[in-house]
Amino acid sequence: MSLSTRALVAGYPRHARALDRVSLEVARGTTLAIVGPSGAGKTTLLRVIAGLLRPRSGDVRLDGASIAALPPQERRAALVFQDDALFENMTVRENLRFALRSNGRPGDERVAEIAAALHVAERLERRPRQLSGGERQRASIARALLSEPSMLLLDEPLAHLDPSLRRSVRDEIIGVRRRFAGPVLYVTHDHVDAMSVGDLLAVLIDGRLEDVGEPQRVYDAPRTIAVARFLGERPMNLFAHGGALVGIRPERVRLSSDGTLPGRVTRRETTGADVYLEVETASGTIVARAPATDRTQPGENATLDLPAQWLRRFDPATGTAVA
Repeated sequence: MSLSTRALVAGYPRHARALDRVSLEVARGTTLAIVGPSGAGKTTLLRVIAGLLRPRSGDVRLDGASIAALPPQERRAALVFQDDALFENMTVRENLRFALRSNGRPGDERVAEIAAALHVAERLERRPRQLSGGERQRASIARALLSEPSMLLLDEPLAHLDPSLRRSVRDEIIGVRRRFAGPVLYVTHDHVDAMSVGDLLAVLIDGRLEDVGEPQRVYDAPRTIAVARFLGERPMNLFAHGGALVGIRPERVRLSSDGTLPGRVTRRETTGADVYLEVETASGTIVARAPATDRTQPGENATLDLPAQWLRRFDPATGTAVA
């Protein structure tokens, strides 16, 4: 599937660009994770692909053919939301059978197969209110797959789950790729989810596609300052040097007696496995991640090593990376 949405979305004020020249291609069997802050246009993009919104210009293509004029039901896009949207008056089995009825195919055997794959087989006779949040989302994804969609669109499916459930459901979503041959688009505001699930990572900010590519490349070598600042538990350090902005991730900064940049620690933040140290230097405040065993305290001197292979240069006028 390839998608090209190039201008404004119908229903939005003409001065507001919900999506601005967003162009994406997603191959069959590929999961594209779309990450960005609230209001970036992520859900709008999925709604355009599903046919729930019409772009004022641009195109949506599936296997080379335009589907932009097709109504939602003819696009066969399965859209799974933050809220599972299961029918509360039906059992899980009945919810899954409903998807089979919608595509005209019978099959308790198929229901049992998908339910087992997504670990809800033992919950088939329960109603949605009797399920945990993770089980409800698994059932929603199972129902989506049973509709035999051309594409699977997941809109922040982990948003309401606690951390332990997020991990388990995320693992199930990754496993979906082995059972579904079409493209999967996974929307989230969490970069850890995005990097874990996606074969490709797209960063959407203020309706603009800032970067797209292999997740680790986007993280380590972002193409814009906006991506450098958005991705990461702590944003990329940025400081002026030689007419450019230079960036380096906190985990690439090292405290070392052989370092070249002296400074003074002004803040220490403990996360459990690591600590983040804010160090005031001649180049500004630089954050370094260190092991939890590090005992450096605020007020102490520190010397930083900034390995050249992890430095990224940006043009401060355009906000884009410099080769």
